[in-house]
Amino acid sequence: MPRIEMLTLANHAEVQNGLMYLSGAEWDTLTRDIPNGAQPPPQHLGIGVSVVVGWTETNERHMLHLWIEDEDGRPGLLDVNAEIEVGRPVGKVHGTDSRAPFAINGILTFPKAGHYAICAQVGDEARLKYPFRVVDRPIPNQPG
Repeated sequence: MPRIEMLTLANHAEVQNGLMYLSGAEWDTLTRDIPNGAQPPPQHLGIGVSVVVGWTETNERHMLHLWIEDEDGRPGLLDVNAEIEVGRPVGKVHGTDSRAPFAINGILTFPKAGHYAICAQVGDEARLKYPFRVVDRPIPNQPG
């Protein structure tokens, strides 16, 4: 069964030619400056995932599911399903694992400050959570 090797938050994440590029990765606190009485602003974020696929599971499609849960375990802010498939390149040593990097970027509005988690699941079993928090920093309204 494939397994999730890495799950992270970043300012930006992308995959090019089988390599994952992360900018501003591994943060666990998102601080929002919010004027008094204003609505929370949308936030740009990237998610990077690396799935390890065993030798006997290559050349097959595997379902990757990503979602964000709030501190009560309720999903809803993000829900993404993707198919991943890894082939066996010529010359790969028999029995070795392969990696399937996956990246997604988006703009989300977190409804309130608090604790959240990005969750990833591949297949029916392999699951990983990456907890983070959203903190609001009130800023006074500017006169004028």
